[in-house]
Amino acid sequence: MAVGTEPGEPDRENEDFAAVLPGAVVVIDGASAPAGWESGCSHSVAWYARTLGGLLAGAVTDRSSTLAEALESAIERVVLAHGDTCDVGSPHSPSATVAVARATGDRLEYLVLADAMVLLGRASGEPLAVIDDRLEVLRRRIDTGEEIAPIGSDVRSFASLSRVEKFAAYRNRTEGFWVASTQPAAAREAVTGALPLADVVSVSAMTDGATRLVDLFGLCTWAGALDVLTREGPAGLIRRTREAEATDPDGKRWPRPKRRDDATAVHWTLQD
Repeated sequence: MAVGTEPGEPDRENEDFAAVLPGAVVVIDGASAPAGWESGCSHSVAWYARTLGGLLAGAVTDRSSTLAEALESAIERVVLAHGDTCDVGSPHSPSATVAVARATGDRLEYLVLADAMVLLGRASGEPLAVIDDRLEVLRRRIDTGEEIAPIGSDVRSFASLSRVEKFAAYRNRTEGFWVASTQPAAAREAVTGALPLADVVSVSAMTDGATRLVDLFGLCTWAGALDVLTREGPAGLIRRTREAEATDPDGKRWPRPKRRDDATAVHWTLQD
């Protein structure tokens, strides 16, 4: 397995997490909070991502539990870890997106919650992109014109805080989107499934900072991204993403909340 990860900005803590295990991969993307955001939690988003990721990595090694059950248990344990010191009832508590893949017997199982993703290379046909699009559907529904103001402008900074506040009202609700935070039951809403292991050539798990070439910039297809991962590894995919971001520093061509995002990808080759 090959792993690549890079913070969005060199002076900011990387809020992504990745773990590779015997027959499994776990990728977590902590949801960054804008300046002025009061979460009710004394811990950082990076702490939440690392703690959840470590607990989930341990839980997925138990093949008697489903991936959703493993995630539910991990979220519950994170809540217990800081419930005495933080306001875990706040809708603003730190949160994270999740992507997991695991070989169990003759199956390759996967789980995706929010906008991390799993990309499965198959022996025949196009790769399978496992995506939870509920967050993107909500974005299209409630985003306003301020989101296209230049990155770094006062208008954009104010809009970013306002946007996060709007999204908080829809977090872990049926009419909104589901994410790992303080409600263990959110794990039951994850996108899950399995393929015959014999049909899977490769498994890639990525945060949305590493999927931008496809789902935000439109510079390649999922098949193209898989080709880059196969030939150049996760570091190559992240490098190409950074090159594209550098051509649009103000976010005019590709409107986005941040110029550069934390980017993490794991590529696992099962068959040559």
